[in-house]
Amino acid sequence: MIDLSRRSLLGAAAVTAAAAGAVQAQTLAPADPTEVVRLWPKGAPGGETVTVTPIVPERSTDPTFHDRYAQYTTDPILTVMRPERPNGAALLLIPGGGYRWAVLDKEGFDVARVFAAVGVTCFVLRYRLPADGWAAGPNAPLQDAQRALRLIRAHAANYGVDPARIASLGASAGGHLAGLLAARSDATYEAVDAADAVSHRPDLNILLYPVATMADPFAHTGSRDNLLGPSPTPEKIAAWSLDRMDWTGVGPTVLIHALDDTSVPPENSLQLLAALRAGKVTSEAHLFQEGGHGFGIRLIDGKPAAVWPELVQAFGRRNGWLTA
Repeated sequence: MIDLSRRSLLGAAAVTAAAAGAVQAQTLAPADPTEVVRLWPKGAPGGETVTVTPIVPERSTDPTFHDRYAQYTTDPILTVMRPERPNGAALLLIPGGGYRWAVLDKEGFDVARVFAAVGVTCFVLRYRLPADGWAAGPNAPLQDAQRALRLIRAHAANYGVDPARIASLGASAGGHLAGLLAARSDATYEAVDAADAVSHRPDLNILLYPVATMADPFAHTGSRDNLLGPSPTPEKIAAWSLDRMDWTGVGPTVLIHALDDTSVPPENSLQLLAALRAGKVTSEAHLFQEGGHGFGIRLIDGKPAAVWPELVQAFGRRNGWLTA
C-alpha cells in the first residue's frame, strides 16, 4: 500500500505556460507540493542498526528561494508535483549531493517546476544514503530508486501518466544513481507488494553532470568515498563505474555537462557516452563552454547551459517521452 496525502499542488503563481519563462521564474519560490508517497510503508529494508536522525537544513538566506538538503534520511519519500495540464509523461528526479546528502530544491523542486510547466508529472526522490548503516550499504540508494520507479509505474493510472513514458533525471551523484537505475537489471531487495512486479527501468534517462567513473583521475572522490568507503578495491571501483557497465537495452539517454566543471570533470560524461554507444543506446550529449557544476536551473541564468531543459525536452519528443 502507498500512503498518499493530497492537496492542490500548483497555484496560479507556480509555473508559467512557456518553458523558457518557467526557467527564468525559478528565482521565486512557489509553495512546495504537499503530496507525499512513502516508499516503504513498513520501513526501509535493512535498517536494524541505523541510528541517524534525519535533518533538512535550509542554506538559503534569500526569502525568494529555498536551498535545502536532506541528510540522514530514514523514511524515503516521493514528493509529487502535478502539472496543470498533464501530458501523460512522468519524471523521477534524483538530486545530487555527493552521496552525503540530497539537494532537494536546486536539483529537485526547481527542476520539477520547469518540467511541470510543459505538462510532465514530476516526482522528487528523497533517498537513503550509503554510509548511514543500512544493511545494503551502497545498494541502499538504489533500492529506493528502484522502488520509486516501480511505484510510479504500478500506480500510473492514479497519476494520469503513461506507464511506458516514465523518465528519470539524475544530477551529479544523483546522476550516478539514475545511471545505476537504468543500467542494472538485478533485484536489490525482496518484493514488498504487487508494485515490485513491474520494471524499475526508466523509458528515458536524463543525466546532468553525472558522476560516472569511480576511477582516478576523473572520479569525484567525495561521492566515491561516501558510496564505497575510503579505500575501495580496484574490483569495486570497476563494479560501480557507470562507464564500465553493459548498457545494452537501456532506453534513450541524454547527457548534459559543462566543460568548466571542476568538481565532476566532463570526462565522466565523455567516458559514459562511449559506453552508451558501445551498448547501442540511442544517446545525445551536450557539452557547454561554461556552467560549472551543480547548476540546476537557477545558477545558469544567462549562461550557455541555460538552454538544457529545452534540449532535453526536444530529445524527449524525438524519442516518444513527450508527445507535444
